[in-house]
Amino acid sequence: MLKIAFHPIYKHSLPEGHRFPMLKYDLLPQQLVHEGTCEEANFFEPEIPNDKYILAVHDAEYFYDLLNIKIPPKEARKIGFPLTEDLVERERIIADGTMKACEYAMKYGVAMNIAGGTHHAYTNRGEAFCMLNDQAIGARYLQTKKLANKILIIDLDVHQGNGTAEIFKDDNSVFTFSMHGASNYPFKKEESDLDIALKKGTNDDEYLTILHKTLPKLIDEVQPDFIFYLCGVDVVESDKLGTLALSIEGCKKRDEFVLQTCFDHKIPVQCSMGGGYSEDIKVIIECHANTFRLAQQIYF
Repeated sequence: MLKIAFHPIYKHSLPEGHRFPMLKYDLLPQQLVHEGTCEEANFFEPEIPNDKYILAVHDAEYFYDLLNIKIPPKEARKIGFPLTEDLVERERIIADGTMKACEYAMKYGVAMNIAGGTHHAYTNRGEAFCMLNDQAIGARYLQTKKLANKILIIDLDVHQGNGTAEIFKDDNSVFTFSMHGASNYPFKKEESDLDIALKKGTNDDEYLTILHKTLPKLIDEVQPDFIFYLCGVDVVESDKLGTLALSIEGCKKRDEFVLQTCFDHKIPVQCSMGGGYSEDIKVIIECHANTFRLAQQIYF
């Protein structure tokens, strides 16, 4: 059964001015149930996790400053949200959703978090609406539980996974792969194990050709026993914060190739949704919904 992390706090704790793109957290589950892709039984509600799993990734001083809303103003501005206890609770619950989805992926082959993809969170700071790096926490959780040894993070959000790259820069047990817009934020990139920076206006054919040439070879080289997939839909041409030019169908083919490749290699995969900022909310929902439809089609 496809298991999907969803909690009401995903959609209710965001400040005014940031709520439009976050409508997807409300509308996406509704759409999946309405069309019959999912039932209520597919969804599970994450909780506040044990802090030790977060502290396996993030510096204690930074984490406790977050909990106590004591992040220095200069650093808080980089996060982009006015910090509140609800927002920090939301980040912790998102991390738990990804950790629990990891265990479901081990059981069923794939599992999803409707939120997550907070790849701009560093060891000791947050950036760009990201405070705690959910997939990095998930990776450490798996290793702590001895459920996985070698991990591959596939980050196909339009923005480079700079925080994830920093967290694992000296760790050979986690391979970080980011394919992103060259001229997108962050303008000062970190160094992933493999970065592919794409020129402005990269279309379906160019994008998919590069991905098809890269991913199977990378899996053969890395030999991961678990994969994280950050499947941001801000790669589509209509995205306000992106510089690439994929169609909705091209984005779907991207997800199909990644999920089918994981399935064919029998490697469990956890998916976090990442970004999506098109003007038309229907485009965001359709792109994200395609990922869930494909997971059902390929795995179940």
